[in-house]
This record gives sequence, structure tokens and C-alpha cells, in this order.
Amino acid sequence: MPTTATLTDDLFAPDVIADPYTYFGRMREIGPVHWNERFKLWLVTGYDELVWILRHNELFSSAVIKDAAAPPYPPVDPDDVRLFDEIRDFRADQLVEKDRPEHLHQRGVVHGYFTPKAMERWRPFVRAAVDELLDNVRPNGAMDVLTELAAPLPVRIIAEMMGVPYEDRDRLRAMADGILFINRGEPWRFRPLIEAVRGIVDYAAPLIDERIGGGGSDFISVLAGGEERGVFTRHQVLVNTGLLLFAGHETTMNLICNGLLAFIRHPEQWERLRADPDGMARLATEECLRYDPPVKSTQRIAAADVEIAGQIIRKGDRLRWIMAAANRDPRVFSDPDVFDIGRQPNPHISFGSGIHYCLGATLARVEGQEVLRGLAERFEHFELAGGPVEYQPSLQFRSVKSLPVRWPA
Repeated sequence: MPTTATLTDDLFAPDVIADPYTYFGRMREIGPVHWNERFKLWLVTGYDELVWILRHNELFSSAVIKDAAAPPYPPVDPDDVRLFDEIRDFRADQLVEKDRPEHLHQRGVVHGYFTPKAMERWRPFVRAAVDELLDNVRPNGAMDVLTELAAPLPVRIIAEMMGVPYEDRDRLRAMADGILFINRGEPWRFRPLIEAVRGIVDYAAPLIDERIGGGGSDFISVLAGGEERGVFTRHQVLVNTGLLLFAGHETTMNLICNGLLAFIRHPEQWERLRADPDGMARLATEECLRYDPPVKSTQRIAAADVEIAGQIIRKGDRLRWIMAAANRDPRVFSDPDVFDIGRQPNPHISFGSGIHYCLGATLARVEGQEVLRGLAERFEHFELAGGPVEYQPSLQFRSVKSLPVRWPA
């Protein structure tokens, strides 16, 4: 029989959403692999165990949305259940839901676009966008970091990568905000989600028609080239356009908000960054990614019976590994609950590992580094301007609902 931690099995419990580190840290202390009866899945919280899974992709399928038989949980409004199949079709055709050999062929189409060298060429554009956003808010003495910095920045960059008109940014941002409901818990979440999914398909379809055969260098043209070579279907081109919009938007927002919040709560680390913004921005970004990562967890389905940490996981069982817990595993990180922007080495796994290592990792790092640099160069200190920080009810993402801050005039 699987071992079950003597903790609540409700992964959407308010305390778990507010502080996943205490909850999953206690679970990790009991053992690195646990069965959750309510969700009928395994939770992996240990660093070594998580890395082992990531590097044995042949044993763990990424096609969770396609193959999982479970209904949506938490439950959705009864009238919205009919939308589930359409949402599942949208997600199941995305690159991140594919296994080899299909995954290898599809990733090969877009890999060159996301190499570290290619992404570094975006740094001047990112820096200029950060500087403009910060210069606009600085005279105000206050801002909601989420809506005035963290949300508009990635949409501005993604719009440029997609090669779409400047004036379409607000439309893209509205669709990106709707897609965020993919991994949320509200019973009405399917309605804004399906509106965003349909909006992306309608928006991207004519752009793909225009760029087939054009040999362009923007991301949509790269995907269209994959369709020309028979690697992608048209539907896969559409949904992977949506994946760029969603993944690039959500993770960067969370990195910026969670990172600045960590600095507000650790003012001595803020002073370290302010003393050398250019020199410390890289290390500081890595520690933000480790300490309070944008993505808390992700999932797979076992493709064969396998034993991990003394637990027998059967073929067809679902697993959800918790990067937020593994990044604080004391077997790997000294003083793991301490926020230390000088931490070296810092082998966090916030971008995963192995064949599914995040394509956008370098871009996210560039964005994080440029935001921290820009903030440290302009602002002496921040303080929270609202009540307690609240988080969206999500198993996958660590997302604040808002982050109002203020600073001395």
C-alpha cells in the first residue's frame, strides 16, 4: 500500500496555496514520494527523485491531458463541463504534451529560435521595455507590480517575437490573461479560458496563412515552416502559438512579482543588489527562481511500473512533482529556506531538466535580470501598500492576485 503523509490531502486548501513551502517541506521530511488519495496522484518532493524522473522520460509520459481519464478538479460549473473536450484538444496538441519521437521532431523546429545566443540578442529590446515601464511609474510613488510592470512586459516582448502589430498588445494581453485559468481552481474558470483559446485561434489563423512560405524569422513564421515540412499540423501551429503567449506571459509575471516580494521581505538582500545591480542581477535572478519559483509543479503519467524511493508507481498512475519543494531540499541546498542572492552553486530545477527543459529559460532569465537591474538602479526601497498578499488557487503556478507597493517620492 502506498504511504500517505499525515497532512491534509486538499492541495487547494488555503494554507497550502498561501504557503506551499511549509506544506510540501513537511511532506518531504516524511518521505520524498507520497500518494494523494483525493487527487489520485503521486507527489514527488525530493530533489534527487525529481531529477531522476525528469531524466527518464521514457518511463513518464507527458501526454497527461490526452490520456488522463479524470474529470476536471476542482469541479467546474455543470453547464461548463461540455467545454472540457475543446480545452483538452487545445492543450493536448501543444509541444509540452508530446513524447518522443514526436516531441523530438517538433522541438527541433523551434529549438534554434530559443538558443541562449539567440535570446541574448533580445536583451537590448528587453532593457528598453523595462526602462520605459519603470520611468513611467517612478514619479507616481506607487504601483501594482502585477498590472503595471509584470504583466505588460512579457506581452510586449512576445508581440515583438510573434511579429504582430504594436497596437495589438492589449488584445494579446487579454487573451494571455484568459489562458491563465488553465490551471486555476475556480468553478467558472472554463468560460474565460475557452474565450481566450478561441480568440488565439481566430487571431493567429490569418497570420499563419500570410507567413506560410514566406521564410520569415518571427516565431509564427518558424512554426509555419514546421507545417510546411510536415512536422506540425495547422492545429498544432495554432496551439503552440498559444503556448508561447501563455508560457511566456505567466512565468515572467510570477518571476517578477515573487522576486520583488522576496526582496521586500529581505531588505538586506535588496541592499546587496543595489550596491551592484549589474554584477548581482544574474545571481539574484537565480535565487528568485529557486526561492519562490514561478512554476510550483508539473505532472506526468507513468508509462511503466517503476519504483521510486521505495514506492511502487504503476503504469497509468499520475505524478505531480513539486519543484518548489525540491528547490528547498536540504540534501542539496544549504540553509534552503534562506533567501541569499549570493548563493553559489544554485542548481535549482525551476526550468526542469532533460528533454523537456524549458525552451524559454534564457529569455525568462534575461527578463528577470533586466527588471531587477532596472528596479535596483531607480528605487531605494519598496514597501507593501496593501493587505496580505494573496495567491491564485493553482497547483501549477505561484501567482499573486496583486502586488501593490510604494516608495519614497
